[in-house]
Amino acid sequence: MAGQVIGAKLALFVGDKLVSLQRDNTPGLLWAGYWDLPGGGIEPGETPLACVLRETHEELTLAMGAEQVSWGRPYGTSSGDISWFFAAHLAARVADDIVLGDEGQGWKLMTVDAFLSDAMVVPQFKSRLMDYLAGVPAAPDLGG
Repeated sequence: MAGQVIGAKLALFVGDKLVSLQRDNTPGLLWAGYWDLPGGGIEPGETPLACVLRETHEELTLAMGAEQVSWGRPYGTSSGDISWFFAAHLAARVADDIVLGDEGQGWKLMTVDAFLSDAMVVPQFKSRLMDYLAGVPAAPDLGG
């Protein structure tokens, strides 16, 4: 894949549900008001895995370690750049520790079926989640 790595997202399962964040309704924001996954833009010198762990902490106040991320792979974007998509599973009790950070309107736990069928979910994350659930192999180094 050509292009630069621009960001990373995390399919974060808490128990059997997926953590979703509702994006801000800021004018001009891509996918404003849609349901999204934790993650965001990569900072200079940051690996994709470090990016998604930092963003998850900023957005949900969850401090996760790299060992908790079980799957990840790069995806090309429409601009020719690369965005990583990761997956992790945490215990259901972790939901009690989630506190919305300073981005987004709110968060909720969604079933996989609800996430995949919701018209207000950022579309590209549906196919990436389906890759993970279908057993598409992870990248050898998980973007670390």
